[in-house]
Order: sequence, then C-alpha cells, then structure tokens
Amino acid sequence: MRADSYTPQSGDPRIEVDHYALTLDYKVSTNRLSGTATIRGRVVAATKVLAFDLFGLRATKVTTAGVRVPGFHQSDRKLRITLPAPLAPGGGFEITVAYAGAPRPRRSRWGTIGWEELDDGALVAAQPTGAPTWFPCNDIPSDKATYHVSVTTDRAYTVVASGVRSEFTTRGGKSTWVFDQASPTPTYLMTVHIGHYVEEALALGAAVGRLYYPARLADRVHADFADLPRMFSCFEELFGPYPLPEYAVVVTDDELEIPLEAQGIAVFGANHVAGAGTYERLVAHELAHQWFGNCVGVARWKDIWLNEGFACYAEWLWSEYAGGLTAHENALAHNARLAALPQDLVLSDPGPDLMFDDRVYKRGALTLHALRLAVGDQPFFALLRTWIKTYGSSTATTADFVTLAVDAFGKSAAGLLNAWLERPRLPDLPSAGGERSIRRLATPRPDERPPR
Repeated sequence: MRADSYTPQSGDPRIEVDHYALTLDYKVSTNRLSGTATIRGRVVAATKVLAFDLFGLRATKVTTAGVRVPGFHQSDRKLRITLPAPLAPGGGFEITVAYAGAPRPRRSRWGTIGWEELDDGALVAAQPTGAPTWFPCNDIPSDKATYHVSVTTDRAYTVVASGVRSEFTTRGGKSTWVFDQASPTPTYLMTVHIGHYVEEALALGAAVGRLYYPARLADRVHADFADLPRMFSCFEELFGPYPLPEYAVVVTDDELEIPLEAQGIAVFGANHVAGAGTYERLVAHELAHQWFGNCVGVARWKDIWLNEGFACYAEWLWSEYAGGLTAHENALAHNARLAALPQDLVLSDPGPDLMFDDRVYKRGALTLHALRLAVGDQPFFALLRTWIKTYGSSTATTADFVTLAVDAFGKSAAGLLNAWLERPRLPDLPSAGGERSIRRLATPRPDERPPR
C-alpha cells in the first residue's frame, strides 16, 4: 500500500486495517465525544511504529493485548504508537485507543469536512479526509475494513450510522445504538447522524430501506422520495443487484451545502427537499454511488471520475428511464457546455485542487456515454455489471477499467478511452450513427401499464 499522492499526509502505508471496533459516547448539548477504538490489522513493512490519523481529539490511553503502551505521541494530525517489539511484514496487531474531546470539522482545500455540529444534533461528512475528526484511522481510500460501531447519546435522539443496526438499548436518560458494517468500507465512507428523526420503512426490493427525516418535513420528503423504489429497481436492472443489505436516506433539519453518500446511506439537507422533485437527479446520484464508489471504490483519489462520472451518468440514465431527457440529450447539452470551458483538465489525473470540479463529473459521464454509443446498449451495460462483479467490495483504478473495456471490445476501446481520459482537449462524441445502437430506457410506471 502507498500513501495517496493527493492526500500525502494521510494514512500510514506500512499498515492495512482489517477491522475497527468503535465505542462512542456523545453529548449533543456540549458537543463532547468520548471514544474507544480497537483497531485490528497487519503491517506490510517491518516497523515498530504505527501511525494513525486523528484530528481535534486527544488520545488518553493506548493498549495492546491488554497491556498499556506508554510510547505514544500525538501531533495535530497524527497519533504515533511505538510498539513493545517490532513487527515483521505480515505481522498482526490489535491496538486499543481511548480518546476524547470536542469533535469539529477540519479545514482542507476542499472546504471543512468531518464531524459537524447541527443546530440540534450532528453528522459526519468525511470525504475525502474527514474521518480522523471522530476516530483514529488509516485514512487511505484503498484501505477498506469492516466496522462495529456503538453510539450512546441522549435518548431523545435517533442515531443512524453506516452498517446494519444490530442492537438498540435504553437505560436511564441515554440510548445505545449498535451497527455492524460487514461490507469492506474505506474510512471516508463511514458516517454517523444524530438528530430528532422520524424513522420510516421503504420498500426497496430485497434490501432493507429506511427513511429518516424531521417530522415538520414529512410532506416534502414523501413527495421527493416517492420514486426512490422505482429508481432502485432501475439501477438494479442496469447495474446488477444492490450490493449492500440496507439503504438509508437521512434528511437533516439543517440546510447543507450538498448531499453526500456514505456506505449504505445518503444525507440531504432540508434545502434539498422541496416537495416538487426539484433535486431528483441528486437522489439518483447518491443512490448510484452505492454501486460506483462504495461497492467498487477508488484505489487512488486521482481516479475519482470512477466515482463521480459513473454517478453523474446514472443521473442521465434515470432521467431517460423515467421519461425525461435521454442520456444522449443530456450528453449533447453537457458536451456543448464543457466545450466552452477551459480545456486544461486530464480526467484520469485532474490534480487535488480539481478532483471535485464539475468537469470531472460531467466529462466522466460523457466518457461512459461515448463508450455506450460506440459499442451499443447490451455490451455497455454488461461491462458495467462485470465491473461491479470483478471489483465489488474492493478498489480499482482507471487502468483497471480500461483493461476491462479493451478485453471486452478490443483495441478500438483503448483509443476512445485514451482520448477522453488522458488528453485535456474534449473529444467529439461518436457520430449520430452510433446513437442508433442504443434504445430508450424508459418504461411505463406500474400504474400506467395496460391491462392484460
């Protein structure tokens, strides 16, 4: 494992984490977090020192195998632990860290990220380097692990966290919520939401669906997420089975700058529910991330288009499926807009300052549409399903996607993808003749189908 070139100060490339067990106690009124993290993993290079990312919280005690470790040092962003004896490559470790403090978001070139206080509650929005604001971790996107998360807070609040809720208990004035995340997950996709929420079941096929929202927003939430089950079915048809056991949507009482996905969860601010389907494309975008970005993760931040380009294209596919603009109509419109912007972005390596630039999202989607035009519907969607099957629960790179496409479609795919991924100038979409190889995806709603 290597440090990520876009976030070189994050993570310790000498270690790989297999599992985090987090026990948290949070007081909303004072923003006080006390936590214990047991981290189990192995080293990939000989070392006597393990370094974990931790920001804004103070480690008070470190143990290994039940024995206190006196040799630990904490800077403003790292917790360094000197082990009693060095570990050889492949050697396992289990470290328990007790820590506490007032969690806060960290400033970054991408804005403030991490643990955030709400008017009456809290949430975690960690992408890309905000996870250390609430637990010590190896904050590298390629280091996926499983999790056990226990959160205790005042009983008036509901807790939603990444994973399957396995336990709920109340004692005195506090409640404890326990979640198990068995799907390998990078640190930035783990989240916690604490607030006054109504919990409601959603019918999402084989997956457990949950909707959390403030009671005052009920009508708007019901209107804006009414099509989520149909959207879910659409994406399962196009991409393959939903890759997790549950999907939860959280709508906060606060306004948020943008919606955001986590593993098995999407969060929207009160400003993203208008009761008129205004932000339907964002609902599609965050759901699609459960396949692209969460199931198949990026091994390096430079390959972020594999997350955002795919999710953006899913917006266009849903529009087409639901009877709105086709993906081709969306592609033509966005291709014209991008053509009028500076031609200085290389999609396969946009640089850290531009990794969340809208051009990455739209050009990534256009890359996929160009491939769809070139090869036709059936081969294109077969490739997407193969991508999920091949790299699901793992991570991948741009080179992995190109190799899969070339194996499926031959060297012509390499030339097409090279132009879209490796060169700054925006290529032309394949000619209109290719458009005849794709069909409209729209299907009638169940209540619109004619009787047999």
